[in-house]
Amino acid sequence: MIRKPIIIGIASYYLTAKEKKLIHDEKPWGIILFRRNIRSFKQLKNLTKNIRKCLNDKKYPILIDEEGGKVSRLSNLINSREFSQSFFGNLYEKDKRKGEMIYKYYLNSICNVLKKVGINVNTIPVMDLLQNFTNNIIKDRSYSSNISTIKKLGALCIKNLKNNKIGSVSKHIPGHGCSKIDSHKNLPIVNFSKKKLYSNDFSAFANVNSNFVMTAHIIYKKIDPNNVATQSDIIIRKIIRKKLKFKGIIISDDISMKALKGDIIKNAKKALGSGCNLILHCNGKIAESSKLLKNLDKIDNFTKKKTQQFYRFLI
Repeated sequence: MIRKPIIIGIASYYLTAKEKKLIHDEKPWGIILFRRNIRSFKQLKNLTKNIRKCLNDKKYPILIDEEGGKVSRLSNLINSREFSQSFFGNLYEKDKRKGEMIYKYYLNSICNVLKKVGINVNTIPVMDLLQNFTNNIIKDRSYSSNISTIKKLGALCIKNLKNNKIGSVSKHIPGHGCSKIDSHKNLPIVNFSKKKLYSNDFSAFANVNSNFVMTAHIIYKKIDPNNVATQSDIIIRKIIRKKLKFKGIIISDDISMKALKGDIIKNAKKALGSGCNLILHCNGKIAESSKLLKNLDKIDNFTKKKTQQFYRFLI
């Protein structure tokens, strides 16, 4: 399997000739879609079909952020504005049986839409712990301020996606709820002790059974004062892999976010060198995507093996 270790965005509703050539020639691991790429069911179905044609790969990974609530990339097709993860967390904490039943129904409905339009990975669940200072970028995307609620509903989400043959991406490992800053706009630095982080934010991700996880662009100063988690060998290898025991593919959060300063190629290579398996690049700017693809080596043997396992899972 020849792939480059990057997931890229595209510009609009249809692939341009340049995008088709780039995907065919450079072979990004996957494509992520946004609202800018979605106008109608028919158009979206044609888009995913044409993406897969570029590589003659019927299982080619096509991702979306369809969390519900304020993060709904399918909002031109369906209305899930009211159905944030916070909505389901509150429902569950009021009545566990009813909350689980309604959340399962919702997830199955979303998966049904994704399968019909040709999307096979959804970047959920968000497993960040809600705290009284959590930045608004996360707030209603979190299930709860209760770890047990997060773990229960996160596991339910992952299981339901798996039952529907949709890949899950737990995020933002090892935890974004402890940040007061939006990493899209600036670099968050968290000063909590290792003990506090392990017993709270990090514990939500322990033994998570997702196909994939997505990293947080956060510096946890008491653990690695010099590197964001995405680029930290300590966080990725010692915490995510060893302590939290995640065995799947680790995807960086979007490397075009402002939490990461400096050259995009250096940032990508540093993330990969620190233990991320795939880089996420979302903005759809073909010049940047092309530059990244041409400067990155092929996926390593671990990522190849895990990708093959994911393809078998999709059968």
